[in-house]
Amino acid sequence: MSKTSSGGIDRIDLMRTFIRIVESGSLSAAAQQMQTSQPTVSRRLQALERMLGAKLILRTTHAMKLTDDGQRCYRHAKLLIEQWSALEDDLRGDGEEPEGILRVRAPHAFGQDQLIAPLTEYLQRYGNMSVDWMLNDRTPDFIAEHIDCMIQVGEITDPSMVAVLLAEVPRIVVASPSLLAGYSPIKQIDSLARLPWIAVSTFYRNEVTLSHGESGRSASFEIKPKLSTDSLYAARKAAETGLGAAIVSAWVVSENIVDGTLVHILPDWHAKPLPVYLVYPYASYYPARLLKFLELIRTVMPELSGTRRPRN
Repeated sequence: MSKTSSGGIDRIDLMRTFIRIVESGSLSAAAQQMQTSQPTVSRRLQALERMLGAKLILRTTHAMKLTDDGQRCYRHAKLLIEQWSALEDDLRGDGEEPEGILRVRAPHAFGQDQLIAPLTEYLQRYGNMSVDWMLNDRTPDFIAEHIDCMIQVGEITDPSMVAVLLAEVPRIVVASPSLLAGYSPIKQIDSLARLPWIAVSTFYRNEVTLSHGESGRSASFEIKPKLSTDSLYAARKAAETGLGAAIVSAWVVSENIVDGTLVHILPDWHAKPLPVYLVYPYASYYPARLLKFLELIRTVMPELSGTRRPRN
């Protein structure tokens, strides 16, 4: 009896290879990600097709397309592999001690500053883990890029994702002493409209909205930014030079306010705090590496300097 008919071929590996082909988009990309050769990946695909008696993928020189059978196989294979992984974790006790690589996407400013402390704690706590820490503000393709989770600062717009609210980041208005010296003292909210502005384009562009801490009253006014940037660090640096006022996360300018290079304008007024989420795709199974990271970061995130527990 052949290995195929006797089940001697590792069917789990064949299905994992098939899933990787589908999610990477090609046999060559799957081979590269699996650190093997394209002929090996091709042989595994052919073996799975022979085993199932169905053509799963149609290939041409320039394209690859799943057949109807291939689409059904992919859905079932994903579920089966998730269940198999859950079984492996349960029997090996990985729920207690995760191992492997956690792949996380984080925003540039937050990811290279505030989040390094919880990341370090995670790696020190779980010695068999390593982390791919990728700093990018765009939303990833979780499956194609093999991302476990993403930390997002700002509102969630994709309802298909699991989004766990971790904390919120206060935002304040700042400007340099040199800029403020050229204007009458800013005592009322309406006076802010007279200043030149720097826009952090991820969160505001042509209009500023602020709320009063005690009364809850809100005020809005239009701005024509001298500079628009998607970088908090660039906005802070531009504000230091006197280019304009800016709304920034409080943590990024805390030292500037202490040393006097920036002034916190109208402390009773603030922009809407930014929520911080841990985001990941829905699945029937989540690996221990992700669950342990979620467990830790939910605890430590609200305690980080410059963040606080959500108020709603």
